[in-house]
Order: sequence, then structure tokens, then C-alpha cells
Amino acid sequence: MDLRTLGNSGTIVSAFALGTMTFGAEADESTSHAILDRYVDAGGTLIDTADVYSAGASESIIGRWLARNHGARDRLVVATKARFPMGEGSNDLGLSRTHLRKALDDSLRRLGVDQIDLYQMHAWDALTPLEETLRFLDDAVTAGKIGYYGFSNYLGWQLTKAVAVADGYGFVAPVTLQPQYSLLVRGIEHEIVPAALDSGIGLLPWSPLAGGWLSGKYRRDEAPTGATRLGENPKRGMEAFDARNADPRTWEVIDAVQTVAEETGASMSQVALAWLVDRPAVSSVILGARTIEQLDDNLAAADLELSDEQRSRLDEVSTPRTEVYPYGPQAVAQRHRKREGGR
Repeated sequence: MDLRTLGNSGTIVSAFALGTMTFGAEADESTSHAILDRYVDAGGTLIDTADVYSAGASESIIGRWLARNHGARDRLVVATKARFPMGEGSNDLGLSRTHLRKALDDSLRRLGVDQIDLYQMHAWDALTPLEETLRFLDDAVTAGKIGYYGFSNYLGWQLTKAVAVADGYGFVAPVTLQPQYSLLVRGIEHEIVPAALDSGIGLLPWSPLAGGWLSGKYRRDEAPTGATRLGENPKRGMEAFDARNADPRTWEVIDAVQTVAEETGASMSQVALAWLVDRPAVSSVILGARTIEQLDDNLAAADLELSDEQRSRLDEVSTPRTEVYPYGPQAVAQRHRKREGGR
């Protein structure tokens, strides 16, 4: 597996990370531990979780695995997140110092570690002053409770503001941003990717297979059933079946992925992951597997090299849709100028 720096830090991570949202929910503890074993054996080094995943169960499962695998801790980069509710109280959520102090200590306890390598703010908090959140994170780095910090689900302006505020106050700078990103969800390329490139922030894309859509498991106009996320809940979040099924672009992208898969002898999942892992600013792509078989298939993307022509086809069919302004071709041209002058 390729190795890369974690954003603008000097820490090295594998190009594919292991997402553990399934732990304690779709994967029981024995399956979760088997997935961790297989991932590490394949050369993976970045494990991503969150306190809200299965109400803390995901962190606890990882913590018990780390305790049983002596020496693994030193070879791995452990990342978790905080922001969403972990209780019913008014201060049981958000990015305030009050909540983050307890959330961080609880995550350290569940994971059984002295330091969290990458502590991520799971979403923007409009109620808490940004300075308060960043000062807490700077203090946590100084105290040795976290190594680095980053964000998840931030917009471009939010990321840029956070970087500027941290710099202005002399706080430790953020290193990563975790956004949704895939061949079906490329809107972040308008503002978020340029903001990340400008600040040296590394992207850790989540849902790289668009909730399973890019694996080829769903069929046009056939409502999913069975033991899949949409089979169990067809209206599930941003991946809901009806909306994506009704969009012709969904099937144009899926058809293109299938064609490339047939040309390369790879699975559709491997094609989608191979395309994403080499996008600008990407540090590591987060894989979410509920079974060993899914993980093995995804990890094989590390050995798949798409041709320039195949990448171009995938780029073209999945080009993010835009309004004429401010993202259409003429509007983009307004943001550049010729050296020789003139229009």
C-alpha cells in the first residue's frame, strides 16, 4: 500500500484508511477484530472512528483490539472525532470547551490510549466561537492528549477561516479535512478542494463508494432489499435510493465504472477507489467494510492502475454539475488572466 504524509504534517499514513462506523452496529466485535487484523496485515496504518459511532462502541472495540495486540499501537495512527450528541444534556454535544474536554477524555478511555493521533471536529458548530474550539485543540496538543487535529464536513470558507484564525492566534495548525467524496459526489471540487490545496490540508474522503452505489450492487428502478444499507433502509440519508435512482447521471457514472471494471478485470469498487485515491489533496481514502470479503476487495484497489484514457472517461462522465455562475466555464475564466493582457 502506498504511503503518504498526513496532510501538512510529517506523519506517514497508508493511502487507504480503515473506517470503523460499522463496528458495533453492522459488524460484531469478533468480525470487527478480524477486519482490523486483515487491514493491518495488508499494510494499513490509519484507523478512523468517532465517539458517536454506535454510541462509543466502535472506540471501545478498537481499544480492546489494541490491548490484545501489543506493539500495534506504535505502528498505527488512530483518529477519532467529536461534535455530535453523546447524551441528552445541552452540553453533551458541540465544539465548546465544556463538551470537548469530556468528549476527549471519554475517547481516550474507550480507546485505551494516552494520546489520540488525529482528533477531528465532526462538523461545524455555529454556536461556539471558532477561537474557543481552536484554543482547546491547541491546549490539547500542548498537553499531549492529541497529536494533530482536523475537521470533517466543513465547507471551504469554514476551513479557510479556521486556518486563518489558528495562524492569527499562533495556534497549532489543522492538518486534515474529512469530506464526502466519490465519483457520484464531486461538488467539493468547487470550493473545498481548492481551499485544502491552498492550506496544505490533506483530504480523508468518506463514503468513497457513495454508500455502495459504485460497487454495482444496486439496479436501476429496482428497490434494494436484503442485507445492504439501502436494503435495510431505502430512505437512508444522502444515499437514499429514490433520489439517486431518478437521476440519469447516477447511472451514467455507474455504467462508466462498470465498463472500466470490465476492461481491467477489476471490481467496480476497485475502479472507483483507484480513481479517488489519486485525486488532488487526498491523503488517505477511508474504507468502510462490514465483512472481510468487502475489505479484501477494497484493498485490492491499491494494485489497480487506471490508464490516463480511463481516468479521463471517468472524469468526464462524473464532472460535477454547475450553474452558469459562479462555477460555469465563463465564470471560471474570470478568475484567471493572461500574461500578455487583453480579455
